[in-house]
Amino acid sequence: MGVLVVIVAIAAALGHHLLLSSSSTAASRSGRAPSEHRSRDVSVGGAVWPDYGQSAVQIGQSRIQAGPNQHAAPIASLAKVMTAYLVLHGHPLGVGEDGPTITLTDADVADTDRRRRQLESVVPIVAGEQLTELQALQALLLPSGNNIAAVLARWDSGSAARFVAHMNTTARSLGMARTRYTDPSGYDDATVSAASDQMRIVDRAMSLPAFASIVATPSATLPLAGTVHNTNALLGRKGFVGIKTGSDRAAGGCFAFRAIRLVHGRRTTVTGVVLGQPGHDLIDAGLAAADAMVARISGARVGSVSPQTLPAPAGSPPRQHQP
Repeated sequence: MGVLVVIVAIAAALGHHLLLSSSSTAASRSGRAPSEHRSRDVSVGGAVWPDYGQSAVQIGQSRIQAGPNQHAAPIASLAKVMTAYLVLHGHPLGVGEDGPTITLTDADVADTDRRRRQLESVVPIVAGEQLTELQALQALLLPSGNNIAAVLARWDSGSAARFVAHMNTTARSLGMARTRYTDPSGYDDATVSAASDQMRIVDRAMSLPAFASIVATPSATLPLAGTVHNTNALLGRKGFVGIKTGSDRAAGGCFAFRAIRLVHGRRTTVTGVVLGQPGHDLIDAGLAAADAMVARISGARVGSVSPQTLPAPAGSPPRQHQP
């Protein structure tokens, strides 16, 4: 009888250890801190929000909290989060899997040349080049290739128009009421959303281990383009684990982010979105706004924020507080 009790106790302990290990692995693959409590709701004060644009945040697994001035606004390359999510939803990948091969065409090259003339962000390609699904998603999410967004839309749905329709159907199903997609890359200023809306798709995308793994990658190697680098300069610093930058004149600096920091003494996931950040370097402006938000939430000293926050250009209105 005593031997049986010992065996049962050992089995229970092993099972508990495996459960914790499995939970920790699943959490790390989604970029979340392990063992977060669902019930705790940490409220943020008004000082957390950036002075310009709009923002939203989720601390741990509490409710999404939206800053002032939520409205439909251009989101630039944050649209690629939805694009990648839909591609992975339709063509699932495990972490490290390459997936099927996509062969690039003369039409893809012509589209790339057109986008390059418009000074869009593109990844070099040639007709006949073959990219795995993983490589295409890396080209989409790390250097932010607008041309690759078009390639993936065509590959997934047969045409950009059908893919965009799918983007909007998905947005509606997620309750993204202020969101309208008009293209898969976000280059079109008519692709609009609110920070609180983008939080919904960010959370869904980061729940896919393959997506979370890609946006946590500093660089990748592509067949023709060679080594491409992640535009998220905060990645791997100060607890930041993803996810996507975006910027253009209409959208300002945009950044969807996830970081793991100590909040009230606990390792906690901080997920957020900032839109419409002003500055001379718009990508840096979005990164700096997110960095400052996370620092304030975690109680760190904000004066050491890097990249440096740049002053707003003349005529940029500060945020308007809403009741």
